[in-house]
Amino acid sequence: MPSLNDLVRHHTNLDSADVEWIHLLVSEWQLLSDLSFADLVLWVPTRDGSRYVSLAQMRPNTGPTSYQDDMVGHLVPRGRRPMLDVALDEGRIVREGDPEWREDVPVRVESIPVRREGRVLGVIARNTNLLTVRTPSRLELTYLQSASDLAQMIAAGTFPFPGEQVDMDASPRAGDGLIRLDAEGLVTYASPNALSAYHRLGLATDMVGLHLGRTTAELAPPTRGPVDEALAKLASGWAPRQTEVETVEGVVQLRAIPLKPKGELIGSLVLLRDVTELRRRERELMTKDATIREIHHRVKNNLQTVAALLRLQSRRLDNEAARGALDEAVRRVGSIAIVHETLSQNLDEHVAFDEIADRVLAMVMELSQDGRVTARRSGSFGILSADVATPLAMVLTEILQNALEHAYGPKAGGAVTVRAVRGRMPAAGGARGGEQLLITVTDDGVGLPEGFDPQKSGNLGLQIVRTLVVGELGGTFDMVPADPAGTRVVLEIPVEHSR
Repeated sequence: MPSLNDLVRHHTNLDSADVEWIHLLVSEWQLLSDLSFADLVLWVPTRDGSRYVSLAQMRPNTGPTSYQDDMVGHLVPRGRRPMLDVALDEGRIVREGDPEWREDVPVRVESIPVRREGRVLGVIARNTNLLTVRTPSRLELTYLQSASDLAQMIAAGTFPFPGEQVDMDASPRAGDGLIRLDAEGLVTYASPNALSAYHRLGLATDMVGLHLGRTTAELAPPTRGPVDEALAKLASGWAPRQTEVETVEGVVQLRAIPLKPKGELIGSLVLLRDVTELRRRERELMTKDATIREIHHRVKNNLQTVAALLRLQSRRLDNEAARGALDEAVRRVGSIAIVHETLSQNLDEHVAFDEIADRVLAMVMELSQDGRVTARRSGSFGILSADVATPLAMVLTEILQNALEHAYGPKAGGAVTVRAVRGRMPAAGGARGGEQLLITVTDDGVGLPEGFDPQKSGNLGLQIVRTLVVGELGGTFDMVPADPAGTRVVLEIPVEHSR
């Protein structure tokens, strides 16, 4: 299906300001469709004026559709639908005419001109399925009267409201709750859902005859903050605004739409929705997220305390082997602390691992005497889950420390490069593989000793690497000679559970 912008560009002479007005109208017209119990189709004349092109379509949530097929992109010659011609040429709403029959369904067709700054840009065809017509209730009569008022405002160019972009996914709709006010802000009708929402706020009476602004202000408790003038104006319908009202019992979202079908304010619509449970769940999630971040923060602090204690103990030892073992423990604890510190600053259990890798490199390289060995990172690890980030930080720490200890002599210098490549890798046997993270750590040191087997040989650090990479991360680990000299450690880790 072609987009609205594509249809405008290929078929019409509408300028950018006209298109912006059309977009604003289309973002709002679900309300007109629901209040009318009718389908809406927007027709705009083509560039040469000989035809109409359908730019957009909306079906009602409140009644049966009169169009089973999508109409967007259809072209109709001028003259085939006389009501469109009259509405476009005369700039007035056209309601006369007998119902049309479509697949044995009677459909009442009306045409509403779409005006902007005195010019008629197109016509909305309002199509009502009459198959289920019955004696309307008070709610349906209020809906239809409100739809008529909005249609007159569209024809006059006063609706939608310029600069009042509404997120329809987050705003209340007609079925959520509707209140009709007169010009004084008094309630003339409240739908059952609207009445239930105000009962949730603490209202114990019926709403008809009440001044909505004052009633709303009285319901909001002083402990929740003062109810400012903007809220009173919104609830009275004097301005197109939206807000939320919160009391001890509940939270209600409101949106006010002034009605000026003939240029004078005759009243307003207030759409409202009870969002008490939604806000409660949001607060629970926020509390949970805050708790998780606080836990990570405290774990980081505790790990740093453990590292400091180990460091103090190391300084008191005379045995070089024991001191070296404690220093390695400090680095391992420190790498885990870095991950928890990063997690404590995020909203979920995922981290940008590049920052962690850079900090691990800096921490390990501090042990290199007077800068003899340097380290750098290339490529990107991307976003990793905490389940992957924590063991990977430890693995990176062990590999870098192993390079410092064994690749260079007491006075030798060199460079260590950590490279990360992330992408979809082919699985064995030609089958499709998942997303993989390929990490290589290359040094330019003395290389591997004769007969060295990385899968069996090695110190405690390499044993930790093998255990974490193969057992916990489900990846592979290998050490091979680098070209022209040195050693390359190769890690392949699946990361399909990360982002």
